[in-house]
Amino acid sequence: MRVEFSNDGIVIDAALVGPLFDLEPAEVHELMRNGEITSLCEAGIDEHEGEFRLSFFFRGRRVRLQVAASGEVLRRSTIDYGDNPLPNAMHRPGG
Repeated sequence: MRVEFSNDGIVIDAALVGPLFDLEPAEVHELMRNGEITSLCEAGIDEHEGEFRLSFFFRGRRVRLQVAASGEVLRRSTIDYGDNPLPNAMHRPGG
């Protein structure tokens, strides 16, 4: 699965993000529409020029994808804080 970049924005298959949150793809769409899953996109600089870091937040979990400009997912990571709310710093660039 790849990420698509266009003039209209970034398109990510929910099947890529859903399992990282233990969700079905259809649930991802609904939760994003309702603002329960939020996201942040950061463009790489220096040695990461041409890459993007896409972060998604839901309940006590942050999912991060590092993506090449071609749309190839280079790395994935998940941090799960359990029942604790995510620290506010995690919702900002570089967090």
